[in-house]
Amino acid sequence: SQLRTLARIAREYDRGYGHFTTRQNLQFNWIPLARSADVMDELAAVDMHGIQTSGNCIRNITSDALAGIAEDEIADTRPFCEILRQWSTLHPEFAFLPRKFKISVNGAREDRVAVGWYDVGLQLLRDAHGALGFKVLVGGGMGRTPVIGTVVREFLPWNQLMNYLEAVIRVYNRYGRRDNAWKARIKILVKAEGQRYIDQVEAEYRQIVEQDGAPHTITQAELDRVSSHFVVPELKAAHLPSKVSPQGQLYQRWLKQNVRGHRRPGLRTVTLSFKRPGFAPGDADADTLDALAR
Repeated sequence: SQLRTLARIAREYDRGYGHFTTRQNLQFNWIPLARSADVMDELAAVDMHGIQTSGNCIRNITSDALAGIAEDEIADTRPFCEILRQWSTLHPEFAFLPRKFKISVNGAREDRVAVGWYDVGLQLLRDAHGALGFKVLVGGGMGRTPVIGTVVREFLPWNQLMNYLEAVIRVYNRYGRRDNAWKARIKILVKAEGQRYIDQVEAEYRQIVEQDGAPHTITQAELDRVSSHFVVPELKAAHLPSKVSPQGQLYQRWLKQNVRGHRRPGLRTVTLSFKRPGFAPGDADADTLDALAR
């Protein structure tokens, strides 16, 4: 139903296509402003939204496309992403940052998210005792000034995630450049200040925890509540495909390149490419989105 809605938006409100980006957004670039509210209604009807997809604010939270099904997953990132989404949406303090701000979360051993590209990159890991936490990178980015994010915390307990991010973004909001749009991203601040930026973040974090009472600490109950919404679908025998072994060099090449394992026995993960003749890489027209839904 979501794919069909996206196809309808492409066909009726845009120029017939949408664009899947490397950051796993689907962008519609030609919607008339006067019709944008109608598109928001269309998205909301199928549990999607376009809130904070533009402006100098915290943008959508990005994760691994294989989150929840990857064989090499340390922990499912989706509950953390949803908690961060709820925290960051319409956050009054961070509604007018120096520049846009993007956060990614990776929960697998392979970094399919490219956490080093982001304003904040979070890598889930376990310490020597098995406790779950995050390695925190800050100040990554591509564009005209490519920078790999700086590791500011090797291990942050998972329940302190929002308290620490509050400190990271608050320091950026306080000292980020507002006089020059080309130097306004957090990567410029981190590169210019180095350890001084990290020290400011740690000081702000201590104040949040020790003086302010750590107001955004994630409780186990809250993590469990949000996790309960990411249920494993029940599979019925009728839905399982019969075993087939098609022959042919093209199929074998596709199998090698596009099919990988799955956490559930008997299932596989299939990647469909949007690189096609006549289309820019990532572009998907309305008919293609409808075909995917079918």
